[in-house]
Amino acid sequence: MTARPVAGIICCTRTVGVEPAQAVMSRYVEATMAYGDVAALLVPSLPGRMRAAEVVGRLDGLMLTGSPSNLDPALYGEEIGDAPGPFDAARDGMTADLIKAMLDLGKPVFGICRGFQEINVAFGGTLRRDMAANPDLIAHHAPDDVDFNGMFDHTHDVALTPGGVLARAFGAEAAVVNSVHYQGVDRLGEGLAVEARAPDGVVEGFSATVNGAPVLAVQWHPEWKPAQNRQSQIFFEIFGRALRGAPLIVDTPGASV
Repeated sequence: MTARPVAGIICCTRTVGVEPAQAVMSRYVEATMAYGDVAALLVPSLPGRMRAAEVVGRLDGLMLTGSPSNLDPALYGEEIGDAPGPFDAARDGMTADLIKAMLDLGKPVFGICRGFQEINVAFGGTLRRDMAANPDLIAHHAPDDVDFNGMFDHTHDVALTPGGVLARAFGAEAAVVNSVHYQGVDRLGEGLAVEARAPDGVVEGFSATVNGAPVLAVQWHPEWKPAQNRQSQIFFEIFGRALRGAPLIVDTPGASV
């Protein structure tokens, strides 16, 4: 049996009962493994105990998941005393090092929600923190009184960039995506190409190539019930192709990305 490529999946610092724990929601792991057809290793957010350089050589690609925590605004140059949390400084530090170490080796990095934001900041971009309540924007998060499933039922359209990775992979000009985020891209990071925009113009997907390695990230949650959404499955299929060094998309004879 041929060994499958190995995806690193970042953990968050969470509390289980009264104890700190390294954790990632199973839906991220299962969707990545099932639709990417990859093996996986969970990477703890313990930068004081482990350096990214010690583990990236064992990984074929990196998946940065969503999380309830927000990035510290100081990471993108904003010293805000009352910035909304919760925060996860250990994940902030580990992820920043992982992104750099993976791309230095020319290995793929993909992101979802918080992971999307982490990549944008790693490329020198900034975030905004008003995505749910700004009257000039569409509501990017469901009302606070909905239940957990209701959060993911909150959706909006995104326009896909013609000729982009997602537009070609989905075979579509637009998509309907779930929207579960209070923060999002303000200034896009240098070298990132827009893959999707919300109706209010907010960037919801981007891509890049660094040292031959593909970078692809979305603000929405393709890991949520992917069995019911073909486009969500395709996102992870692209990831699996990237880890195998295959073209991300082959849509016409001789054409590849």
